[in-house]
Amino acid sequence: MIRCLVVDDEPLALDILEDYISKVPFLTLVKTTTSAIEGLSLVQSDAIDLVFLDVQMPELTGIQFLKIINGKCDVILTTAYSQYALDGYELDVVDYLLKPIAFDRFYKAAQKVLQNSGNTNSSAPEVLPAQKNHDFIFVKTEHKIQKIYLDDILYIEGLKDYISIFTKSERIITLQNMKKMEESLPSKSFIRVHKSYIIALGKIESIERSRIQIGEKIIPIGDTYREYFFKQIEDKNIG
Repeated sequence: MIRCLVVDDEPLALDILEDYISKVPFLTLVKTTTSAIEGLSLVQSDAIDLVFLDVQMPELTGIQFLKIINGKCDVILTTAYSQYALDGYELDVVDYLLKPIAFDRFYKAAQKVLQNSGNTNSSAPEVLPAQKNHDFIFVKTEHKIQKIYLDDILYIEGLKDYISIFTKSERIITLQNMKKMEESLPSKSFIRVHKSYIIALGKIESIERSRIQIGEKIIPIGDTYREYFFKQIEDKNIG
């Protein structure tokens, strides 16, 4: 996990970045602060891997902050003023986010930090596929590899490069894309019905027009997947 600190004198900006960090499985928030001095203390204590740093701060500027920490941790600059970008890149920041910050742009910047940290391991897949006669898969979640029984999976929801696996009892988040996840699951039991959803066929409770109900969740059927999905349902239809 990448330990994050947010330093910004605007409470709204702190709230937005805190929300964004909570949505990314490889980031964890240590603290938000409106004080650049407090932020410096945390960085110098070796408790922080990544700082989201506002450029214009009352006690000292983000550029001054960068010079003081001198590369001690990764930094992503955040500001409403694009003219500060050059100063930041000259001081070797990971990225520069212009306010208002969109989540997809935030996630792209976070991915850069993950790649730079060496926490990615291309030789070890995030999802180990289900093998013949096996009824489970293994997925990487934070600091462990977790076994998930296929029969427990209700549906899978994707967002960019990570996915949420919803089971009978919990939500499991792993860094992975939907295509690789789809390839890891047995096609006789799981089917992709939307660019953002894979469902367990055996867990479908009802289908109404372009919507599938699994428990309390309503899942849309995408146009690209509609024909193949209904063909699979027709093959299982006894009426």
